[in-house]
Amino acid sequence: MSETVKSEAELIAEAEILSKALPYMLRYDDKTVVVKFGGHAMGDEALGKAFAEDITLLKLAGLNPVVVHGGGPQINAMLAKLDIKSEFAGGMRITDKKTVEVVEMVLAGSINKEIVQTIGEAGGRAIGLTGKDGNMVTVERLKRKIYDPATQTETEVDLGFVGNPKVVRTEVLEVLKKSEIIPVLAPVCPGEDGETYNVNADTFAGAIAGALGATRLLFLTDVPGVLDKDKQLIRELSRAEAQRLIEDGTISGGMIPKVETCLEALDRGVEAVVILNGKVPHAVLLELFTEHGAGTLITR
Repeated sequence: MSETVKSEAELIAEAEILSKALPYMLRYDDKTVVVKFGGHAMGDEALGKAFAEDITLLKLAGLNPVVVHGGGPQINAMLAKLDIKSEFAGGMRITDKKTVEVVEMVLAGSINKEIVQTIGEAGGRAIGLTGKDGNMVTVERLKRKIYDPATQTETEVDLGFVGNPKVVRTEVLEVLKKSEIIPVLAPVCPGEDGETYNVNADTFAGAIAGALGATRLLFLTDVPGVLDKDKQLIRELSRAEAQRLIEDGTISGGMIPKVETCLEALDRGVEAVVILNGKVPHAVLLELFTEHGAGTLITR
């Protein structure tokens, strides 16, 4: 069967789309963009393929993309398969030695290499790394205070092998920036005590983006972005406006830690952070290379 031949009008329309993207390509030329990939997009083959194409195109267009990924659902599935039961405190998983071994196996192994392979199939060249490689990210053990309404007291809980970034070394990433290779990072890191720690992927991405002085940090989520009280997308927020929306309850639930991570990334030196819907095909290109973007832009 012969391929469908496009009309001249269709070809001109495609050329116009490319020409409209040119100013944005020039704006981001040689700039670093960190993309946190996760959520539903990771479990959808078509979305994963579109994401890999976007990241490959960014590199070819002269940007410096750095991919950070999580893998909560995959970790949970493997823990269940191995019959490793988890303890929770205040809704947070306490990560023991067995659990962190599974976390490293899933994040640094199957998920990381799958993303690397998908980028390769899209025509890019990628390498999978963790916070351990090149001693990239050293963490301190994370402890959380949990409030008990019954006793009206706070208790400090040790979450086990869960870390918070303390030192970020960018030498390996700076070398890769000068090459054709795209780094794909899993948030598994060494602690100051020599142990292996799991780090929240959003927090890890913010630390990496801050250390690199990234122009953009993109969080691909399962929602369009930050919504107002009428559930309409807010296209742009300043740091102060975002803080006010948290305080008045407009930003609530699971969006609060996401926005707080954005604000922390701004404090670390990131120029701007975007929360966008990773379920939309080519969301990364829509955000970076079109006039209106695809999510909520939070600036300093």
